[in-house]
Amino acid sequence: MLLVASDRIRDITNRKPRVYQNMVATGFFRDKMLVEKRQQMILKMLEERNSVTVNEIKDSLGISESTIRRDLTMLDKENKLIKVFGGAIAVNSNYTAKELSVSQKLRVNEKEKRQIARKAAELIKPTDFVYLDAGTTTGYMIEYISCKEATFVTNAVAHAKKLAVSGFHVILVGGELKGTTEAVVGNEAILSIQNYNFTKGFFGTNGISLKHGFTTPDANEALVKKTAINQCNQKYLLADFEKFDNVTSVKFANFGDMHILTNKAPEKYKYLDEGMIDEVV
Repeated sequence: MLLVASDRIRDITNRKPRVYQNMVATGFFRDKMLVEKRQQMILKMLEERNSVTVNEIKDSLGISESTIRRDLTMLDKENKLIKVFGGAIAVNSNYTAKELSVSQKLRVNEKEKRQIARKAAELIKPTDFVYLDAGTTTGYMIEYISCKEATFVTNAVAHAKKLAVSGFHVILVGGELKGTTEAVVGNEAILSIQNYNFTKGFFGTNGISLKHGFTTPDANEALVKKTAINQCNQKYLLADFEKFDNVTSVKFANFGDMHILTNKAPEKYKYLDEGMIDEVV
């Protein structure tokens, strides 16, 4: 009897707590390991690419978007990545999701932007049908355009006003007005732009990267840019030297899709296809 009682006491002592048993039964530890494994795979993708979208993770891992966003939120709180619109970027990279206002941008590298704008304006001919993207450098172009016969389409309210006041024929696309960049975006803008075929288009960017192409922080602006680029015969990207080797949240074109006008390009960019980059003197 004593032996039986002793065995029973030992059995009770060694028995796992009920909470633990419930955790095992419900697959808690299995699920936790799956979460950790999944998050390790996401971090591995970031290590290789420096940025990753929700769709890329979904295609690679075969999990739902809601699960991905929970993982990204958790990893962001742990400072293992930076969660941005539509995905994530690596910590300690040249990536930014921040968008400055137009007034803030006007004070940045104004001399260089004006040099680039003057060169771009010289490319406009009387028969041109021009798309003018929102942005400070494209805005400076208007002061240097001498060809009154050209027609302009723009998604920038400020550009449209300046062009109209200066006596140019200008069409402002309709849609949703974005406060920070004063750009018109959305489905209406995209549908409107798709009706036109431009001889030339002049675009701004927040980042230029050999690997990640031309990028902007806002997905809606990226879609408008991409649509307009597809409608242009000749495409010019206006960018000062600080835009090189920077990457923001959303790609709107591949590197090589447009001719770049800049005041100065890093050496590694100069050995690409001849004529792709013009440095303005």
